[in-house]
Amino acid sequence: MVSVRSARGALGLLAIAIAAAASCGARTSMVAVPPPGSWSESLAADRSARDAGFRTDPDSPLPPALRAGYRGNEYFPPDASWYFAGYVETYPAPEKLTVVTTGGAQRPAERYGRVSFVRDGQPLTLQVYRLLDQPSRSGGDGLFLPFKDKTTNKTTYGAGRYVNLEGPEGGPFTLDFNRAYNPSCAYGDAGRFQCPVTPSENTLPVAVEAGERGPEGHTGEAAGGG
Repeated sequence: MVSVRSARGALGLLAIAIAAAASCGARTSMVAVPPPGSWSESLAADRSARDAGFRTDPDSPLPPALRAGYRGNEYFPPDASWYFAGYVETYPAPEKLTVVTTGGAQRPAERYGRVSFVRDGQPLTLQVYRLLDQPSRSGGDGLFLPFKDKTTNKTTYGAGRYVNLEGPEGGPFTLDFNRAYNPSCAYGDAGRFQCPVTPSENTLPVAVEAGERGPEGHTGEAAGGG
């Protein structure tokens, strides 16, 4: 659990970073900030819990025969430079679209907004979606952010990975690519899961060597999305 002091410290760093970016005229909704002091321990604990769930949770995405001997997911080493914070630039009139799943089904969605950030001097943007066939949820819980990058279909899953925006309704949010994860369909059979494929517009021209890798043997490209 993050202490109140740590949480206030993180919010203070966020406020300072956003103010500094604004004063410099930076056209970005997210800025790189140092993660809280407990970040590395929290990340390690969450990865351990996810691996344990793959082995023991009745809803594990792994086929039952593979659970007991599962050695755990593969991850890139923690990299604090992939930790961002800030706001989603919301669209005044969200545009409706359909997102294709790994099974070829179409799911209704909307472009809710976008996040923009800078990596190694390169401005980058990702669209943020809402899946309209899901119950409405507030804050980051109601947003969907899939992405592909230069690792996709090489060292990471071919249909893309997901990363959560964490924060209250309206922000500010944290965007930590160290917590990027594979959809359930990367591990189970095609008939059990149908996961949204990352729309092509959310392909980053950089290698996001952070978060979850592979899984091995499941990096092949799935159905396209747009």
